[in-house]
Amino acid sequence: MAIYLMLTTLTDDGRQTVRDHPERIREVNKEVEAMGVRILAQYALLGPYDFANIIEAPDNTTISRVAIALGARGTLQTMTMAAIPLDDFIAGLRM
Repeated sequence: MAIYLMLTTLTDDGRQTVRDHPERIREVNKEVEAMGVRILAQYALLGPYDFANIIEAPDNTTISRVAIALGARGTLQTMTMAAIPLDDFIAGLRM
């Protein structure tokens, strides 16, 4: 399984939802995991992004489907990046 970093920014509607129903964050996590990925870690952030999620997914297609499905809700925007474990990265450089 591949590892991804998903940075999330809430829209005005998303901020209102989190303010009024903070438990919605965990509900969304369950919905995301039902799409075939696993959330390994999640952090609330201070700065230009609101959340950082470390996600394990079988492939780029699956994580793309998750990002599109979340963004289509209109409550958040995502930026998703593939993350390469350092040992794999170093081994790849030695090839």
